[in-house]
Amino acid sequence: MTESRIAVVTGAGSGIGRAATLALLADGWSVALAGRRRDALEETVAQAGEHGGRCLPVPTDITDATSVESLFATVKQRWGRLDLLFNNAGRGSPAVDFDEISDADWFGVVAANLNGAFLCARAAYAMMKAQDPKGGRIINNGSISAYAPRPGSAPYTATKHAISGLTKSISLDGRKHDIACGQIDVGNAATEMTERMTRGVPQADGRMMVEPRMDVANVGRAVAHMAALPLDANVQNMTIMATAMPFVGRG
Repeated sequence: MTESRIAVVTGAGSGIGRAATLALLADGWSVALAGRRRDALEETVAQAGEHGGRCLPVPTDITDATSVESLFATVKQRWGRLDLLFNNAGRGSPAVDFDEISDADWFGVVAANLNGAFLCARAAYAMMKAQDPKGGRIINNGSISAYAPRPGSAPYTATKHAISGLTKSISLDGRKHDIACGQIDVGNAATEMTERMTRGVPQADGRMMVEPRMDVANVGRAVAHMAALPLDANVQNMTIMATAMPFVGRG
C-alpha cells in the first residue's frame, strides 16, 4: 500500500505515452508503464532519472484481455489502488484509398485503438469502483481525428470517433463511483509517428504540405494538468495542437 497517487500509462515506451509518464513522475505520481516492448519501457524509466524508483514497467499487449488483466493485477499487488489510467496506446495504418484497406489493417487498428482502450478502461473502472476510497480518473487519447479525418485514414478515424463515444459513456456511468473520464485530442505532436509531416503529408485538396509540429512534452504537461484535478472536477475534452497546423478554418 502507498499514499502516492498511482497511474497506469499505456504506450509508455515512446511518444505521447513517454511524455505523459515523465510529466506525471515529475508531479509526484507513481506510474505503471505498459507497452509491448520491455526495452522501450526501460528506456522511459532511464529518462525518468531520479524519479525512476516510482516506475513499474509491465510489458503488456493491450489487445489481449488476459494480458490486460495481468497488468492491473500487478498494479494492485504493488500499490493496492489505482488513481489514473491514461489510455494512450494505439496504432495507425497505411494511407490508402478506402477500397484498398486490408482486413489486417482494419481489424488491427480496431483491436489496438478501440478494443485495447475498452479492455484497459474496463479493468481500471472495476479497480477504481472496488477500492477504498473508491474513484479515480480515466483519460483517453482521442486525436484531432476524432473530429476531422485525414485522407486515407478510415480505420484510425473511425476508432478515434468511437473513443469519443467511449469517453462519454464512461464519464456518465462513472459518476456514481467517483470515476471521472475525459479525452485529450492531440494534433501534430513531434513523435516518430508524425515525422512524415516534416516531409509533407496529403491534404484534403490533393496537395502535399509540410505541417508544423509541437514539442510532445507539451502534451505530457497537459495530461498531468488533467490528472491533477480533484475528482469533483473534470476536463471532459481538451484539444492541444501545433498552433499553425491546418485544422481550424478551411486550411
